[in-house]
Amino acid sequence: MQKLSVDHLLGIKYLNEDDINLIFKTADRFKEVINRPIKKVPSLRDITIANLFFESSTRTKLSFELAEKRLSADVINFSASESSVKKGENLIDTVNNILAMKVDVVVMRHPNPGAALFLSKNVNACIINAGDGTHEHPSQALLDAYSINEKLDGLKGKKIAIVGDILHSRVALSNIFTLKMLGAEVKLCGPKSLIPKYIQSLGVSVSTDLMQTLKWCDGVNMLRVQNERMDLNYFPSNREYSQLYGLNQKKLESLKKDIILLHPGPVNRGVEITSDVADSKNAIILDQVENGVAIRMAIIYLLVAKINFPST
Repeated sequence: MQKLSVDHLLGIKYLNEDDINLIFKTADRFKEVINRPIKKVPSLRDITIANLFFESSTRTKLSFELAEKRLSADVINFSASESSVKKGENLIDTVNNILAMKVDVVVMRHPNPGAALFLSKNVNACIINAGDGTHEHPSQALLDAYSINEKLDGLKGKKIAIVGDILHSRVALSNIFTLKMLGAEVKLCGPKSLIPKYIQSLGVSVSTDLMQTLKWCDGVNMLRVQNERMDLNYFPSNREYSQLYGLNQKKLESLKKDIILLHPGPVNRGVEITSDVADSKNAIILDQVENGVAIRMAIIYLLVAKINFPST
């Protein structure tokens, strides 16, 4: 059996192209499984997975939990707001207490960049990064690339735009790494205040003109404006942002060509995209959700295959 080159999923930058292709190939098989009447496989029976979320999440948390249950793993869920973290317990102590209960895999979302890497070096378990601050969100980037690959019949040479709040987005960084590795051209678009200073060093182009970017691309990922991470005003108002960088049906129709539209969620309807665009035939937002379960099943299955269990 072909195996991943890594023992943890900490970020896309630690993967190679063969790893991504193996995850996609495995996800194809699991996508078939989750569309059957009986959606469960016994692949991870007797494996225990802990979902540790130190930040709020809906889609990612539910998607991971469903993926784990479809693989027949035992699942425990941890929420920082209801835990001893509030009493001052540190990250390593929290995780070691959970591992003492014989947990094999930890899926973690944390507000601090590098938290998953730090944990992988300090605890004895397989770590899956479900988002670390403004750093990376590898499983989201993999499901985005998988969805684009499916719709555009490959990624090599395709032109993909990422529009919006690049500065605060972990999705943007992971998407750039993934798309570039798979041979796509990437262009970032947004207000200058929301584009990181040295981002072009990652081999991407940058524009502040939405219409020019949309005419250039085959697919666009519209990112959410992350108001909760902003400690100052990066643009005058949501209304002005929407006029310049929001996508509505009129702008979409003026392109005179079909492009696919992605969004990592949650969608701020009326800010980055309007409701008619979110529900249009161009949008593959619900495909992303379905593919997310298959991709996360593939990630967990392949990483568990790398664990060296003690022989009995």
